Amino acid sequence: MASIYELAQVSHTTRDGGWQVDFFKGLPNAKLKILNEAPATGPDGWPYLLAAMEPGSNESFANVMSWLSTRGIGLVINPHKDMPDAVLTYGMVWNYRQSGRIFTTENDTETVESPQPVKFELNEGQKAHVGGPSEEYLPEYVRAILRSFFRDNNVENPRVLVMSTDQKNYDLCFSIESLGNPAQDEHGGILEALAWFLPAHYSLALLSESGLPKFTNL
Repeated sequence: MASIYELAQVSHTTRDGGWQVDFFKGLPNAKLKILNEAPATGPDGWPYLLAAMEPGSNESFANVMSWLSTRGIGLVINPHKDMPDAVLTYGMVWNYRQSGRIFTTENDTETVESPQPVKFELNEGQKAHVGGPSEEYLPEYVRAILRSFFRDNNVENPRVLVMSTDQKNYDLCFSIESLGNPAQDEHGGILEALAWFLPAHYSLALLSESGLPKFTNL
């Protein structure tokens, strides 16, 4: 496989799924040069640290990701190009810290799409496993970042519940009541914002607490 630096030189017009797999597998081996210590606001409105891969770079990818994970900041690789080589959301950052992988899928790639509001339904007699998120599933340093985000949006005490019907696939559910009962047409925007903070494979839902087990404080 080509080195991460050789992959970065491949024209965007010839990059395919195989290139993406190789690039993200090789990215942890990269040395980075921080272009500006202060994060920049991306077109999506979120904060990103800008970094380049070039001769003389001396910051290890792992160290940069660890630093970002406690600050709620994403990462842009080679922003000076017409199209950056990589844009990592905060969810991708801390997923790497926890698992050593930027994406948690079979082939190390994943299309990041805005989640849609979910109506969670259980069939009659169907059992669900519920409870608060574990430290492994949602580390305390991530919860602190999320709590700060909610406070900035005038939500002082967000509540969550993790639910699964098979103990393999989990939904991270946020209490509608604790978010101030936003209107239905606002749910998509809320889920889209929350998705930036969480790994791309996490399933998110906004649910009413009515009739469900007790939600826990985030």
